[in-house]
Amino acid sequence: MIPLYKLEKLPRIVKLRKINKVFSMAENRLALAVEKSVGIYAQAEFVFFTNAAKLLAKDSSFSPEAQRVFAESAVVFEQAIHTVETDAGLFRRALNNVKHILLAETGRDQADWDFTASDGSLDPTGRQIFKGMYVYMEDIRSPFNVGAMFRTAESFGVEKIFLSPFCADPHHTRSRRTAMGCVDIVPWEKRELFAVEAFPQTAIFALEIGGVPLEDFSFPQEGLLIAGSEELGVSPHALAAADASLGRVSIPCYGAKASLNVSVAFGIALNSWAQILKNK
Repeated sequence: MIPLYKLEKLPRIVKLRKINKVFSMAENRLALAVEKSVGIYAQAEFVFFTNAAKLLAKDSSFSPEAQRVFAESAVVFEQAIHTVETDAGLFRRALNNVKHILLAETGRDQADWDFTASDGSLDPTGRQIFKGMYVYMEDIRSPFNVGAMFRTAESFGVEKIFLSPFCADPHHTRSRRTAMGCVDIVPWEKRELFAVEAFPQTAIFALEIGGVPLEDFSFPQEGLLIAGSEELGVSPHALAAADASLGRVSIPCYGAKASLNVSVAFGIALNSWAQILKNK
């Protein structure tokens, strides 16, 4: 691991790539660990994570949102220096957030494959929407997933899409190709932070494991469906908002993997919700 004093002297992009490599390897180790504990890291690694995050937080070339994430991550890493009882999920989320911001900053995308497809030209007046049907995409990193979810949302009558700041850009080339023109006809906006107060009159529910099975869930006439990160799921803050409202809905799975791609799960949930709204 490169000493911090040497790291600070490197050209900015080289420095960011080296930090990203360390954080990516650290997250992979935790993801593959049989016992999910931050005890797999040495003391020197905790110190590096902390100081690197603090260094990034001072870099004014990053957006204020990114600097905030770096500062919050530094707090998580610093706490782990003193106790290995740190929540492994929270620790991994901090590593993951830093990693993805650095990937974007150094011009790399999460997905490397591409395909050819036209955006098409769609007439927004031809859309049938369900009034009050909203979705919130939280930290969906892959532009392919964002594009697929836009296309799905348009197909099932979503009125508006909200995205967290660290979702892939809907205008990214790969997002637009996957969305097939839907980015231009479905209203959307990015919200700095998810907050209950941002949707004061709205029923909120999360698409997440451990919830009410899809066939038994009471979908609302109007509401906000939260779909979370492919790697980490819905954040604790967003889950708390959902649990305080309508709770969580889950899709029963029967295979060995027992999990679905986020865009696929999103489509299944929206289809069920749309059918309920159509019948009403």
